[in-house]
Amino acid sequence: MRCLRLLVVTSLLGSTLVTTGCETAIFRLANRGLAPPEASIVFAPDIGLAMDVYKPALTAGRKAPVVVFFYGGAWQRGEKSQYRFIGRRLAENGVLVFIADYRTYPRAVFPKFVDDAARAVRRVRDDAAKWGGDPQRLFLAGHSAGAHIAALLATDSRYLQRYDVKTTGLAGVVGLSGPYDFVVSGRLQDVFGASEGWPDAQPLNFVDGDEPPFLLVHGVRDRVVETKDSIELAEKLRVHGVGVELKLLPKGTHSTPLVGLYDPRREPAVLRAVLDFVRK
Repeated sequence: MRCLRLLVVTSLLGSTLVTTGCETAIFRLANRGLAPPEASIVFAPDIGLAMDVYKPALTAGRKAPVVVFFYGGAWQRGEKSQYRFIGRRLAENGVLVFIADYRTYPRAVFPKFVDDAARAVRRVRDDAAKWGGDPQRLFLAGHSAGAHIAALLATDSRYLQRYDVKTTGLAGVVGLSGPYDFVVSGRLQDVFGASEGWPDAQPLNFVDGDEPPFLLVHGVRDRVVETKDSIELAEKLRVHGVGVELKLLPKGTHSTPLVGLYDPRREPAVLRAVLDFVRK
């Protein structure tokens, strides 16, 4: 069992998961022994999308901060059940967590998966209080492609406005290893459609000062998403007067932020930064 656990961490740290089968096995091991979510809520019945709820132990009279988490997978793969370890880790530290599915390619292309995420946020805002959460402390978070989606929701207000949610009503955004100004090439050309729409996919293009605070965490040794994406987004947010914390991990790869949540002993700065940010 110890060897299997080590395999999980080593594979995540390696950042490049070669096959879908390998990825699935790794996440299965990462979630081994963890309690299932308290509930799964269908938020888009017309397209069959749901989100898992991880509820913290609450002190009487106190409401928990709320995090809506979007997973990565190059906008082409992933599912909410794979990230149980994140839901449980944050919930055991007093955070109410919703991990939402969204349509991936080829089922959907940009911007449909961003709209899916906006629908999830609206449902969380409406339901958070039922689960002991504080809708006034609603955070968006994500890793890799999920960080991109969270950032785009917070910078391009059109998505949330469709569902009567304002970006100014968000408490903050946590971006882990996110692409915020990236080159659309190769397979991503299918994911993001015609080239005239590519500028609309870049969160960096929409920063104008009405964004909530951001926490950006990125490994310096990331070979999947360039570290400069987080650096440049942080700089532009600051120029526009938006609060931002940039946490660069000197030895971190693309998946090190996930490892920090899976096993905080291996990268303690990640969980500490996230909890400090959402508890403010």
